[in-house]
Amino acid sequence: MTEHPDLAALQRRLAAFAAARNWQPYHTPKNLVSALSVEASELLEIFQWLTPRESARVMRDPDTAHRVRDEVADVLAYLLQLCEVLDIDPLAALEAKIDRNEQRFPAPGDADS
Repeated sequence: MTEHPDLAALQRRLAAFAAARNWQPYHTPKNLVSALSVEASELLEIFQWLTPRESARVMRDPDTAHRVRDEVADVLAYLLQLCEVLDIDPLAALEAKIDRNEQRFPAPGDADS
């Protein structure tokens, strides 16, 4: 099994990549959110006219699977760069959001509801 880098390591690689190309002036929150939206739209485009059944099988076609993985990577890259620029810990933000959602939307039959 291949060991994967953690999010902080990936953020450092993305920052180093941008720094080596002097792209930091362009990596403003506005620009990163815009790029994130574009990449999410490119991911959506793959699924746009598929039926629910076809969308569930999208990874069976190697060419389409490759496109999906690339767009997912692009979305994640811009999201991680945005988090870096805004000093957001993405895992802590997600954990806090899940906590809030569990309070807002209790599962049916929960004793606390």
